[in-house]
Amino acid sequence: MPVSKSVKLNTGAEMPTLGLGTWRSQPGAVEKAVAHALRSGYRHIDTATAYANEKEVGLGIKDSGVPREEIFLTTKLSNVDQRDVEGALKRSLEQLDTPCLDLWLMHWPCPMNASGADKERNWLDTWKDIERVYKAHPDKVKAIGVSNFSVSYLKRLLEAASVVPAVNQIESHPACMQEDIVQECRKHGIVVTAYSPLGSDNAPLLANPVVEKIAKKYDVPPANILISLQANRPGVNVIPKSVTPSRIDQNAKLVDLADEDVKELTEIEKTNHNRVCKPYWTGWGNIGFPDLD
Repeated sequence: MPVSKSVKLNTGAEMPTLGLGTWRSQPGAVEKAVAHALRSGYRHIDTATAYANEKEVGLGIKDSGVPREEIFLTTKLSNVDQRDVEGALKRSLEQLDTPCLDLWLMHWPCPMNASGADKERNWLDTWKDIERVYKAHPDKVKAIGVSNFSVSYLKRLLEAASVVPAVNQIESHPACMQEDIVQECRKHGIVVTAYSPLGSDNAPLLANPVVEKIAKKYDVPPANILISLQANRPGVNVIPKSVTPSRIDQNAKLVDLADEDVKELTEIEKTNHNRVCKPYWTGWGNIGFPDLD
C-alpha cells in the first residue's frame, strides 16, 4: 500500500501526512528542531498549549525561513482553558506569533482547573464554544478538531456538533492501533493523526522481532517502519517527535509497505497490547477507551 503525501480534511484543505511532533520537546531545543525540520522539507508542525513550548515553536518557524503559508500548523486547547476558549485562542496566536492556525484541537475531553477535574464543566459546551469561535474567526482558525477521543465520546460529540471535527489525534502504534477509532472517524470523514508512533519515549517497539524483520526487508531502521505504518493507512497522518537533526531527517523516509507487512504489524497488539498515554491523570476516568475498563 503506497504511503500518502497528504490527507484531505473535510474543509478541503490538504494536511501533510508527515509532521513533527513537539510533546516534551524543551525550550532551547524545540525551536532548533522545528527550524531544522522545516528546512529539511517538513511542512506540518504539531504543538499544544499544554506543552509550554508554543513560543519556541513560533521562533523555530520564523528562523526556518519557510513562508508561513507553506506550513500546516496545529496547536491544542489546554484542559485548564476550557472555560476561556476565545482567550486561549488569542494566547496561542500570540505565543506562536502567527495570524492563524491551520488546525486547533480540543486536547482532551477533560475540563480541568488548578485543583484537578472541573466536574462542573461539560466538554460538549467547550466544543460548542470552539465551534462559535471557529465560525466567528475563519481568518484565525482554518479547521477545528479533537484529540484523545474514544469511539463513544466521538459519537456523543457528533450527536451534538454543528461542525464535524476535521481531525481526531490519537495514540497509535502496533501495540495500540486503535483501529476502532480510525474506522469510526472514516465513517464521518474525520482524519486521524497518530501520535507516539514508536510506542513511547523509550520506543520498546524498535526491538520488536516483527518490526526488526520488516525493517531488514526494506533496509531501513525500525523507526521508519513504525512511522510508515501510519502513513500507509488511508486517512491517517503521523507526527513522530525528535529534537535530534539526524533522526528528524531519518524519520522523513517513508516506505510503501506490502499488505502482508501491515497485517503482521497490526497483529502485534494481540499479544503485546500497551496504551502509553492513559487519561486517569485528568480525573475523568477512562473516557471511553475499552481497553481501560
